[in-house]
Amino acid sequence: MRVAAAQLPLPTASSPRRRRRAQHAPPAAAPWPPPRALAAILRSRVIACLRAEDGETALQAAHAAVRGGVTVLEVVMSTPGVLEVIEDLCRSYPSLTFGVGTVLNAADARKAIGAGAQFLMSPGTVMEILNDLEESKVLYIPGVLTPTEVLSARSAGAKVVKVYPVSVMGGEVYMSALKKPFPLVPMVASQGIQIGSIKGYVEAGVSAVVLSDAIFDKELMRKGEFSKISELASLATFEALQSTK
Repeated sequence: MRVAAAQLPLPTASSPRRRRRAQHAPPAAAPWPPPRALAAILRSRVIACLRAEDGETALQAAHAAVRGGVTVLEVVMSTPGVLEVIEDLCRSYPSLTFGVGTVLNAADARKAIGAGAQFLMSPGTVMEILNDLEESKVLYIPGVLTPTEVLSARSAGAKVVKVYPVSVMGGEVYMSALKKPFPLVPMVASQGIQIGSIKGYVEAGVSAVVLSDAIFDKELMRKGEFSKISELASLATFEALQSTK
């Protein structure tokens, strides 16, 4: 007599069928190691964000920031000659971490990676870039603003998110509130942050801050006063170091 499928006993943990499946099951995949850039960002607490009107100014300003102690630096994609600047920096300082910011599409992401960028940042979440780099040595930091956007980016595989534009939302107060439901999600705060605010943002729970005009002051850039940019970079790295104590 044929037994109905619904009456067949389910295999138990000790049944021969379950044991055979366990013996032949593929091993669980090891977790993909996080990109080196993430560790560098978590150590430095500061990402210097550079935008310039021409490649030569960008190059001089970047070198000035590095002389001041900056170890993680991004050059905005709209800067003329951005790829050449990244190539030069990676060649000159192989132990430091350089990336490209305001990357808005996958084509620009590929160009930046080809130039040697170790991380990419966007003002929002570009899902195609996030998917392409999910198991890559290149770190992608998508932009988010709300809890829903944090959840979406994290669910899609983001290892760290950039909260942008943070100052118009309340700065440190907003970051403190946003971190409460996501204590284990590394967050980078970006937009309008001053050097004197680094400690407050770190106390609010951020992993790092993006400093743009606070280091690359527009007037200093225009006048070519790069030694003063080095001084600002030195002050920013000192404040970041103090914030961890």
